[in-house]
Amino acid sequence: MKPRRGNTNEVRMRQLIAVEAARIMSEEHLTDFYKAKHKAAVRLGAGNTRNLPRNDEIERALVEYQRLFRADRQPARLKHLRETALHAMLFLERFKPRLVGPVLRGTADEHTEITLHVIADTAEEPALFLMEHHIPHQLCDKRLTLSGGETVTYPAYRFLAKETPLLLVVLPPVAARQTFKSDVDGRPMERASADELRVLLETL
Repeated sequence: MKPRRGNTNEVRMRQLIAVEAARIMSEEHLTDFYKAKHKAAVRLGAGNTRNLPRNDEIERALVEYQRLFRADRQPARLKHLRETALHAMLFLERFKPRLVGPVLRGTADEHTEITLHVIADTAEEPALFLMEHHIPHQLCDKRLTLSGGETVTYPAYRFLAKETPLLLVVLPPVAARQTFKSDVDGRPMERASADELRVLLETL
């Protein structure tokens, strides 16, 4: 039985939106999957479609886009970001840092922010640590989704490490044993220790 032409067109449009969203994220430095896919749909004349690609479909398209059009610089930038992340994790060792996000997943580029989860009894402890080392920083919030679907907001700090932006998401000790959902595929979020990051660096 052949697929209906309408279904075929919808599948094709879904693929086109994923590719365009990946291009937008790479070329226009947009990190939000939701915004990228809706922006792509509007540009392709499908602003009213409900058949938008999933985030993991866009990520796969992004990997392919980087392979085709960014192979001359994306791998080197990824290595630099991972090296910077490792140095930051050693510096923040007392807070049991874990690397998460695009730098860990391998889709980071020159405009990606390094995200670290750190553990502290209070949100002020990492801030005081940064102040003691004369590191300017900015307080913000970061929302994470627990495995059960509940969304929780945690304090976070942004600062620069040799011109590379970092985001420290401060979690309470109990969160070290909790599982968060990835905003890419809904699976348990990957989190890497400094030792695990060293292994990744050896493969680049």
